[in-house]
Amino acid sequence: MDQQTEDNRIRLVLLDEHGLFRASLGCLLASEPDFEVAGECGTSAEALEVVKRSAVDIVLLDFDVSSEHGNEFIPTARDVGYQGRFLIVTGSADAKNAALALKLGASGIFLKTEAPARLVQAIRLVAEGGVWVDQKVLQLLANQLIDRHPQLDGQKPEGPLEDRERKVLLGILGGLTNKKIGENLGLSESSIKNLVQRLFSKAGVKTRSQLVRVALEGSLGRAQQMMNRRPNLTAVRQSHG
Repeated sequence: MDQQTEDNRIRLVLLDEHGLFRASLGCLLASEPDFEVAGECGTSAEALEVVKRSAVDIVLLDFDVSSEHGNEFIPTARDVGYQGRFLIVTGSADAKNAALALKLGASGIFLKTEAPARLVQAIRLVAEGGVWVDQKVLQLLANQLIDRHPQLDGQKPEGPLEDRERKVLLGILGGLTNKKIGENLGLSESSIKNLVQRLFSKAGVKTRSQLVRVALEGSLGRAQQMMNRRPNLTAVRQSHG
């Protein structure tokens, strides 16, 4: 975690224009012994004041490029010195907004239709440095990742993805374990581990979380160019196993 309080509780700021939702969410999170709600804010200005004057680990915010606290809040918070993380908590998300939020530095996208217990789980994962992206959003992003052919931003690719590597990458994007990916592809778990290590090497990362972030941000030019053919999406099911 980038910032730690003395008692190691996770300090949170809630940024959402709906007061009833903020109050309900604040009560829910405050009931967790390892959480502390440092602020419940209806505007970006209020949230910025909180993160400037006190240590905050995660800002939970809705994200809509057309809203008052849309795509400007994250970079503005960084400009005023905020070093914590951002978790998007939203009613809906399309691939464009989700990709933009991750590109700007969000560590996760959580849909408000999910169970409260899963939000608690997502917050703890993000606090530990992980990435949480709702399965519905993952499917949108995975489809977009496969369909487009973006520029490489001057980076030289390390080689195209092989068919099996593409399918393993989709499995990782879908949150599947190595064992589950292996079952879906008819491969041993050790073979999947080897393929994952090859993906790490090609993407220039060391962990699955880093691979997910790089891929979803759209900066996996090293992997996006590798995906030069559409794989069989039915080979990897988008579900937790």
